[in-house]
Amino acid sequence: MSRTWLFVPGHRPERWAKAMASGAHRVIVDLEDAVAPADKPAARAAVAAWLAGAPPSPTVPVFVRLNAVGTPWHADDLALLDAPALGGLMLPKAEDPVLLAALASRRPNLPLVPLVESAAGLAAARALAAAPGVERLAFGHIDLQADLGLRNATEDDLLPWRCELVLASRLAGIAPPLDGVTVAFDDPARLAVDVARARRLGFGGKLCIHPAQLAGVHEGFQPSADEVTWAQRVLAVAASSGGAAVALDGGMVDRPVILRAEAVLRDAGLAG
Repeated sequence: MSRTWLFVPGHRPERWAKAMASGAHRVIVDLEDAVAPADKPAARAAVAAWLAGAPPSPTVPVFVRLNAVGTPWHADDLALLDAPALGGLMLPKAEDPVLLAALASRRPNLPLVPLVESAAGLAAARALAAAPGVERLAFGHIDLQADLGLRNATEDDLLPWRCELVLASRLAGIAPPLDGVTVAFDDPARLAVDVARARRLGFGGKLCIHPAQLAGVHEGFQPSADEVTWAQRVLAVAASSGGAAVALDGGMVDRPVILRAEAVLRDAGLAG
């Protein structure tokens, strides 16, 4: 499971190799928010040249965050679909599943990650998750707050919309969504709180804005030793029960508990 998705500015090619070597599961070269309007054409050309040949890494796919539909740069950004080493696309302000289907038809099997960060995107989240080519959703909570006109919103205020992305992903049968960025990249305590909340809610990874965040995200999404021990005990007791419900530590081990234990071991890389 790809848990850490690291943004790197599209106009800073000197940072790309460092991002690829950072330990992130995915690298997202950002042509949208990170790049000033005047620099966008040059950034796009540099990214296209970088991706013109073999993949920069055999193990770390490179995604590109395009400029949003309706901006002056989106149509030109679509030329990157022809880049041989492109690992996937992140689509900001995603709202229309028809547009996602059109992208999927232009390059079949290319993973698409819609970034849900508007009221219209939230309303269409289930359709976006079910669109062709969509690998998973991502939560753009900062832009969403601006679009909804929220004032000094707390993380609890955003809970319903986070849950909607988890539900939409499950209904579509795609990977769990990616939680939004923690903007304080030098605050490991805040990052730990954000990651723990995302994991509790059913997210499968997190967008990162600095390599310093990667270790905390990796650790936060990794099951603890106690969780692994519990899961192993559950499966051992279930295996010895011949399929019947059985008690363990004062609770019943039935099918839902077994499924949870299996998920813990998958997350820990111990499945099978």
